[in-house]
Amino acid sequence: MYNTEIQINVEGPRRMISFLSGGEVLFSISETVVTGWLVIILLFIAMKVLTHNLKLKPESKRQVIAEWIVEFFNNLVAENMGTTMLGFAPYICAIFAFALFGSLISMTGLRSMTADISCTGTWAAMTLFLITFYKIRTNGFFGYLKSYAEPTPVITPINVLSEVATPAAMGIRIFGNISSGMIITSMVYAALTVASNAVYNLIGTSSVITDYFKVFQIGIPAALSIYFDLFSSVIQSYVFIMLSMTYIGQAAGKE
Repeated sequence: MYNTEIQINVEGPRRMISFLSGGEVLFSISETVVTGWLVIILLFIAMKVLTHNLKLKPESKRQVIAEWIVEFFNNLVAENMGTTMLGFAPYICAIFAFALFGSLISMTGLRSMTADISCTGTWAAMTLFLITFYKIRTNGFFGYLKSYAEPTPVITPINVLSEVATPAAMGIRIFGNISSGMIITSMVYAALTVASNAVYNLIGTSSVITDYFKVFQIGIPAALSIYFDLFSSVIQSYVFIMLSMTYIGQAAGKE
């Protein structure tokens, strides 16, 4: 008989590496950190391959792809932040690549980096720092403080809350979409396993093959993976950098 009851545990990232002292854990390195370094290494290798032996006139598809990536993000920053902010192009490109591949890595069976609020929250904190920096640079420190009391000092607490809520919402947006997709996919996998086991019990089939082969898991998980792992990852990563450029550009006085 096959089990028709499946338990689903939704937990945060695991502790991958722990450092002990006297039998007690001093500190641990989470799955998100390990996955993050893996993504960094893969992106570093990809960039080294694309930019190897560059020529003044492109002679390889690798260089054409590399130049297209640079041109795409330069144009994106110029359109949304202005040509004077082109120095942000490498930062925007890095955040997009990190967010995209940090999400897509779930297709290899690893946990998505962006399913960890500490990861997306850090990016949001970086955006808040940049927004604050450019507001102070544009308006001066006292002008920046004065802006919280406009148009009337009564709404100062609301303005402060709004300032913090803006990047926080960005971090929660990508975290919520990726983590909810992971949970939904796990639930569907479990439901398909139960359905397959129920059919096997009904027809009295039992073999080594059916122990590992679940008939209802053909096709459906792949379709879900295309949406939650691929489509959603691309969209959420793109939305994150667009919002970052918009808010930082506005803080710098760019329309």
